[in-house]
This record gives sequence, C-alpha cells and structure tokens, in this order.
Amino acid sequence: MVNYLLDVWYRKLKNKNFKIEFILTVIFLLIILFLFTHYLTFNERRNGVTLDDPFLVLFSPINTNWLTFVLIYGSIFTAIIYFLKTPERLMFAFQSYMLLVAVRTIAMYSIPLNPPYHTIPLIDPFVKYLGTGIQLNKDLFFSGHTATLFLLFLISENKILKRIFLICTIAVGLSVLIQHTHYTVDVIAAPFFAYGVYKIVFELRRRFLVS
Repeated sequence: MVNYLLDVWYRKLKNKNFKIEFILTVIFLLIILFLFTHYLTFNERRNGVTLDDPFLVLFSPINTNWLTFVLIYGSIFTAIIYFLKTPERLMFAFQSYMLLVAVRTIAMYSIPLNPPYHTIPLIDPFVKYLGTGIQLNKDLFFSGHTATLFLLFLISENKILKRIFLICTIAVGLSVLIQHTHYTVDVIAAPFFAYGVYKIVFELRRRFLVS
C-alpha cells in the first residue's frame, strides 16, 4: 500500500502544473491556519451577544467531549488516508478547507457571540496540547466541526464513506448541541456554508486547474 501511494504521488508530482498546485496549496494552508489560530485568540477577547436558544433550554447539557473528538478526528484521519490515493481529491479537500476557514473567520467576526448559558466547554485535545493553550468558547457561528465533516461527505466519492461522513456530521452536530457548546443556528448553518464552499472550489478547479 505504501509503495503504491509513493508511486502515485511520484508520478503525479512529475506533472509541473500539479507540483505548483501542491506547493501553493500547502503553503497557503499553513498560512491560513497560522492566521486563524491568532484570530481565535483575538476572538476570545471580544464581547458578543448571548442568544436565547429555544431548543437548548429544553434540556441540561451533557458532556459529550470524547464522542465529538473520536468522530471528528477519526473521520479526518480516514478521509486523508482515502484521499491520498487520489492526489487531486486531496488537493480539493485542502483547498475547500482553506476557504471554509476563511469564510468562518469572516462569519465569526461579523457575528460575535458569547457561548450559550450553562455551556460545557469543548476541549480539543490537539489544540490543548499543541495550540496556544487558551480555551476557546466563542468560536461559534458557524460550527466548524459540523461544517468540516459535511465537507468530507461532499468531497468523498466512495458511497460507503459518504454515508459514514454524513452520519458523523449529524452525530457531531447533535453532540455539540447536547453539550451546549454551540447554538442551534450554528449547527444548522454549517452544512449550508460547507456546501457553498464546496461548489465554489469545485467550479474554480473545473475552470482553471488542469492537473
């Protein structure tokens, strides 16, 4: 399997157009993630609006942190392994995620929110130990985890994986609501933003990229 993947990437990187696309995609992805990390720190210091969510008031929060991140990182790891077999699909995923992060930054800046009442903070194990160390509670509109998983559902061509990613999207969306980490509108809006990003990147690749 490893030899097969190495051969696929070796042959693909011999294509000058794809090599340029690959290098630029990785560079811009790292830059955007670096800037986004610093934006989140700034965002935590902003005062936003606390919404009265008619759905969240129906029940007390339950800690589903472990379930959320098992589904999220399990899905991401599975997607990367699967997309490695098709370099163009991996580039599509990276580029879509870059745009998703950019759109989410604009959305959060435009609609500053305070966390829901009685929220149980979502503690990301990777962010906790590898990030800034600051607990993030205000990265709310829209739900990045829900949007990311739905993006994987849209990009994946394997029917079984599509079903798995869709189930994980729904499960994570419900999980962050059960934990009162997000407002209902954050979760409902996420797939629509993800679909918009997917369509934009799809059309740009179709028109301008010849890998």
